[in-house]
Amino acid sequence: MDFNNTHIAFQSKSDKDLNRAYWLFKIIGYPTIVKIGKSLTNVALKSKLPIEGIIRKTIFKQFCGGTTITDCEQTTADLYKFGIGTILDYSVEGKTSNEDFEKTTNEIIATILKAKGNAAIPFAVFKVTGISRFGLLEKGNDIDSKLTDQEQLELTDVIDRIDRICKAGFENNVPVFIDAEESWIQDIIDRISVSMMEKYNKNHAIIFNTIQMYRHDRLSFLENAINHARNISYHYGIKLVRGAYMEKERERALKMGYPSPIQQDKSHTDSDYNKALELILENIDVLALCAGTHNEDSSKLLANLIHKMNLNKEDKRIYFAQLLGMSDHISYNLSSEKYNVAKYVPYGPVEEVLPYLLRRADENTSVAGQTSRELSLLTSEKNRRKNEKK
Repeated sequence: MDFNNTHIAFQSKSDKDLNRAYWLFKIIGYPTIVKIGKSLTNVALKSKLPIEGIIRKTIFKQFCGGTTITDCEQTTADLYKFGIGTILDYSVEGKTSNEDFEKTTNEIIATILKAKGNAAIPFAVFKVTGISRFGLLEKGNDIDSKLTDQEQLELTDVIDRIDRICKAGFENNVPVFIDAEESWIQDIIDRISVSMMEKYNKNHAIIFNTIQMYRHDRLSFLENAINHARNISYHYGIKLVRGAYMEKERERALKMGYPSPIQQDKSHTDSDYNKALELILENIDVLALCAGTHNEDSSKLLANLIHKMNLNKEDKRIYFAQLLGMSDHISYNLSSEKYNVAKYVPYGPVEEVLPYLLRRADENTSVAGQTSRELSLLTSEKNRRKNEKK
């Protein structure tokens, strides 16, 4: 695999698209500017200042597909021209009412119906905190905790919403990812995910649980999950990621005086992620994998393992995935070699998707080498096109 082929990586981008991405990552490369920009954006929105148009034309256009499912159709079509699937991700956060939870549940089911029979949309996805109160999950995480009668009814409603989503995936043959979240609500998400897999994954993986390998206990968790799937006779769907809540996890552990669940350093995370890839492919008869990664080494390793184990590149049990607007050098080069690739395509009203967008800015600022890598590739392609025109 050659992830440095920028001609393939940016073949879908116009010169205008390329320049917009270049300047956006240039700005994101300055942590102070990102910090100030986040504060000013929040103040401007609360003050009803007309900045939505600026957001829509810059960071929203880079990382989101649109405000509605219909809005995402062009992005979906553009990606599929190059063999890349779309994972429609309704990225509205921070809701607390049952009315909002029901609305989100129906929206997620709408993405499943949109994906039905559509090869361009191979998966659906949701976060449990999008359809449940965080505090309820936090209390219910401990199996020994006593929920009140009202809380038990509330949790029953949450499980019903999850089951409706999973049932829609099963009935329409659309695999559904259940995203991972903070460690102090992850156990209950894992338990619910397994119950859905036992119910709907008898013949093949429809429901996927997400495993975050920046947690030092997840490799043993994966081993136990494989054994459980074999013993109970169901297929375990796995979305494998490094993780998204590292700083929050470490701060909470320090504040509350318990051992941090996070790996001691990035090398241990990388090592466990790569071991997990090998373990999953060795047990692919009862598993399915979506490797969510922006890491070139892990992507190359998975491609090599597929070849080494004589698996078909186009085996639908094995997918690579990246976020829209990031790591196109991985997505497009893998797709050009006929591997299964999909992009997470977040969507929703601009103001309500803003927390997601600001996390993307933070991620590119904080992850070592992320922004400089994007900038280097964009610069190479700009220069290549300039030389081609001479």
